[in-house]
Amino acid sequence: MRSEAAAESGVEVRCVEIVFPDHCNHLGSLFGGQALAWMDKAAFLAASRFAGRTVVTARSDRIDFRAAVKLGDIVELRANVVGVGRSSMTVRVSLLREPTPGAERQLATSGEFVMVAVDEQGRAVPVGRALDAVR
Repeated sequence: MRSEAAAESGVEVRCVEIVFPDHCNHLGSLFGGQALAWMDKAAFLAASRFAGRTVVTARSDRIDFRAAVKLGDIVELRANVVGVGRSSMTVRVSLLREPTPGAERQLATSGEFVMVAVDEQGRAVPVGRALDAVR
């Protein structure tokens, strides 16, 4: 990464989901794969908005499952671009659980995703925007 920064990109994506029975294992907890799918979608949205073009996932990294997400929980995902390379962006994603509407949110899962800007043929192309330019 050419520019790694702790500051947010100014492009924050927030998505909200509800945990239904088909998202859960036999213990009534959210499948880890479902959590990753929602996190990847949020990372895609943040990176594609930041780059102004289509992106693909190159890597998921440092995924930490901190608290169980239960059937019926409301899940809020927050994604921010925190690093930019030539064609890649690092997106930090947090998944927060809210056990009942209006209850205090708790960080359940966090991780980073590396997304790559691509052209119509799926080849990597420059992002064309530095993280410093939006601060």
